[in-house]
Amino acid sequence: MDARHRIRTTVIRNTLFSVSLGAIAWSAGHLLPVACAAEPAEPKMIGTIEGITEYRLDNGLKVLLFPDPSKKSVTVNLTVFVGSRHEGYGEAGMAHLLEHMLFKGTPKHADIPKLLTGRGANFNGTTWYDRTNYYETMPAGDDNMEFGIRLEADRMVNSFVKGEDLKSEMTVVRNEFEYGENTPELVLSQRMMAVAYEWHNYGKSTIGNRADIERVPIASLQKFYKWHYQPDNAMLVVAGQFDAKKALETIRKEFGTIPRPARKLDETYTEEPAQDGERFVTLRRVGDVSVVGTMYHIPSGAHPDFAPIDVLESILTPAPSGRLYKALVETRKASSVSGGAYALHDPGLLSLSAKVIQGIEPNLVLETINDVVEKVRGDGVTAEETDRAKQRLLKQIELDAADSTKIAVELSNWASQGDWRLYFLYRDRIEKVTAADVQRVAEAYLRRDNRTVGIYTPVKKSESIGIPETPELAGMIGDYKGRASIAQGESFDVAPDKIEARLVRPKLPGNIKAALLSKKTRGEAVSLRITLRYGNESNLRGLATVCEFLPDLMIRGTKSLTYDQLQETLDKERAELHATGNPGEAIFTLKANRTNLPVLLDVLRQVLRAPGLREEELETLRHEATSALEQQQNDPAPLAFRALRRTLNPYEADDPRYVATIAEEIQRYKSVTRDDVKKLYDEFLGAQGELAISGDFDIEATVAALTKIFGDWKPSQPFAELRRSGDIKVSRGVATISTPEKANAVYAAGTVFPMRDDDPDYPALVMADFILGGGTLSSRLGDRVRQKEGLSYGVQSNLNASLLDKRAALSIMAICNPANMEKVKVAIDEEVALLLKSGVTAEELELAKRGYLQQHEVERTKDGSLAKILADNLRAGRSMKYYTDLEKRIHNTTPAEVLAAFRKYVDPKRTTIVEAGDFSKKPAEAKAGKQ
Repeated sequence: MDARHRIRTTVIRNTLFSVSLGAIAWSAGHLLPVACAAEPAEPKMIGTIEGITEYRLDNGLKVLLFPDPSKKSVTVNLTVFVGSRHEGYGEAGMAHLLEHMLFKGTPKHADIPKLLTGRGANFNGTTWYDRTNYYETMPAGDDNMEFGIRLEADRMVNSFVKGEDLKSEMTVVRNEFEYGENTPELVLSQRMMAVAYEWHNYGKSTIGNRADIERVPIASLQKFYKWHYQPDNAMLVVAGQFDAKKALETIRKEFGTIPRPARKLDETYTEEPAQDGERFVTLRRVGDVSVVGTMYHIPSGAHPDFAPIDVLESILTPAPSGRLYKALVETRKASSVSGGAYALHDPGLLSLSAKVIQGIEPNLVLETINDVVEKVRGDGVTAEETDRAKQRLLKQIELDAADSTKIAVELSNWASQGDWRLYFLYRDRIEKVTAADVQRVAEAYLRRDNRTVGIYTPVKKSESIGIPETPELAGMIGDYKGRASIAQGESFDVAPDKIEARLVRPKLPGNIKAALLSKKTRGEAVSLRITLRYGNESNLRGLATVCEFLPDLMIRGTKSLTYDQLQETLDKERAELHATGNPGEAIFTLKANRTNLPVLLDVLRQVLRAPGLREEELETLRHEATSALEQQQNDPAPLAFRALRRTLNPYEADDPRYVATIAEEIQRYKSVTRDDVKKLYDEFLGAQGELAISGDFDIEATVAALTKIFGDWKPSQPFAELRRSGDIKVSRGVATISTPEKANAVYAAGTVFPMRDDDPDYPALVMADFILGGGTLSSRLGDRVRQKEGLSYGVQSNLNASLLDKRAALSIMAICNPANMEKVKVAIDEEVALLLKSGVTAEELELAKRGYLQQHEVERTKDGSLAKILADNLRAGRSMKYYTDLEKRIHNTTPAEVLAAFRKYVDPKRTTIVEAGDFSKKPAEAKAGKQ
């Protein structure tokens, strides 16, 4: 989902990872004894809209049930209606801090991350201006559903919130704060928000003020928790495959026994005065790429004007038809443009921004943005533009509607604006927007005196308008019924052998290997993945960068369709087409539905067999890619990871497997020509590779269309897989990269050894990695570096074994304050050494087995992920039996085998380390600077 949709309907926070740990125990007197409560009443049904049924408990809890039999998983999402909007003086960041603390456990659930990991859960906690939510998605089953409901009821009122946990978590939250400080455009946006809002809390970042974060008294945090985390201030959503009667009964037992609090919550009442003049923000920080932006006050997400404002934004920014995109990106003034309308409980903002190409004056780009906006105010927009923007927005709504997990979390945002039914009302309003509506809201709100302007400058060393109030929702929504529910899909068993039994492997032209899985899905959704393979180590020399550009250029128009026209077709058909290029492979993914798949396969045919490969689109791609690289030149994360990859891939500069430096890659990007790309396409591409489809589609008709696509398509250049050796000589060493004035540092370490993913030792090493750091928070590295010592917001390990070559890599990464880098290195070294010395316990191995296997079960419920699994199998020449056998081998793995495998393949003396950050200050100085 692009930035526009993230701003409008999903969580935006200044974070790298959203999962939170933290909390401390109340005394026994605070624990709510469920057994002592009176028998709770049955939940009262309020109504049903498009498959979602609302219930209400006597204690005030709102409950939404959204059964989806096609989803072999269940999501439990608890939303508490408290965010940064509700924080008082000295409480900035308290809602977000509590989000972390509620992963620290309760008397009944002492280690929440461990419990969730053991069930293979995809879990998270997020904080936004108007709400905080906690969710977990687990394999479908009564036990997991009941666990999720029981956990959320328990930690809503019984969480540990005590001083020692706060102390350890404080540095984690501070590190999260510092990570956000590394991104200039994010900091610029925060500064502009702060200037745009003089009084309202929306002007304060959700992550909070450093001083408030560091000094918050535990008693204040406990009071805040006890006041807001109550059933009359919360909404529970259960979505996916579950028994509704059992869910309601579990909710009645677990939540219904929590008494309604005696206190009465007060509504926030601060109202931002009308802005009475243009405001300016200038940000000067170390960096390479300038950013400019504008913000305008707009009504709340519930107001009828929000829909035409969102359509207006979709007319302005998206590629390739957006007015700002054409005025700035296509004219080479900016490498990219972005925007978003903030849908909030109170009046929000419309944001527009652009990344300036080096050598262009930022004020010129800013003037162009303002000129485009003023032209819309004066002359309006066309009906064609309006319809295109509406199709784009409705496409995203429809794609999301096919995924009950997404909707479960999505409803948190709309409910926090006043009522979850706004989700459907917003869609209905978008459908009714006209060009006249768009011009009306542009003229009303996009005025100079209502504008805040921001410029980020990289360095080396008016009219007063009133924003309408949030409307009265009960009268506005009334007895809204919604529309008919979309297709529900079948209950599909994602066990490997069940998938194998449903697979069809048709014979297609050339050397295209295909695997097709047809099944009924929610919204008749279907995912397709094509990987075209070409060239070899010899004939691809010097062409690595051209390989990267080829697929991206292919989807930017065909011989008969411009980029605009192709994108309009995708929007109209509610589909997504993406492409990725690497040396020797071009990957195309398509998300569609059963009805429009035939039309989209014809579009795909044109993309693959008759791409436009236009010079102007290549120039745009080149500027976008170059600008992105230029922005990484002082960023610790990409610098560290690139340096590690270069060490572990020691190839010659013209070898297609060579990892270039940023400077080298920028030069390569600038030198790519259309003739280079066209020659690569003409001589190398053909019917060679893998194709996988999973979802709702007609197999016979689809095979016929695919046969037409790949028929008579042969490359003139020979093909052989690019192989990579695991016999790389890696020695212990630490490389330090300096990134001045960056508040966050990055640790990256890795080693390479001979192993394939069907190696006898592979299952044992998978378990060793999962226990070391693959289980993220609930892992040895997570427990030590983040939980116990509070040194990092994110630390993890990753094992990646090839399915073709005897080559595997084990890597470890962490982010931290530069002053804590030595402590992070020591902690990681000690945990690796401990695992080499003593191995793992039977208990943690059993937990790792369950967690790993259930995580992979959840992945197979996603058609896009399943299509990739099927494609990988085709490439490796194997069936789903590989996964059946792998799961059995993992299930039978012993602690002794884990220890033996880890000792056999992991040698700290053969591990290279890269640290990137600003290490100019001594630890004492850095600590003093934080006081």
